[in-house]
Amino acid sequence: MKLTRLVGECDEGECPTLYATDTGTLVFQGKQLTDHALRIPAHGALVEFPVELIRKAVRDNLI
Repeated sequence: MKLTRLVGECDEGECPTLYATDTGTLVFQGKQLTDHALRIPAHGALVEFPVELIRKAVRDNLI
């Protein structure tokens, strides 16, 4: 799968980032949440990221 960086909060690669894939989906890089009461399957994860990333991507016509 090819990822294209759309928007992020820094350039070091360790910050919240939004990517587009070559399959027409979005991938979010952020802090993985572990302190919650939800039952998430082993192949899934909850990821926290700033709402402003989505706003910027929409504002800049990236998605």
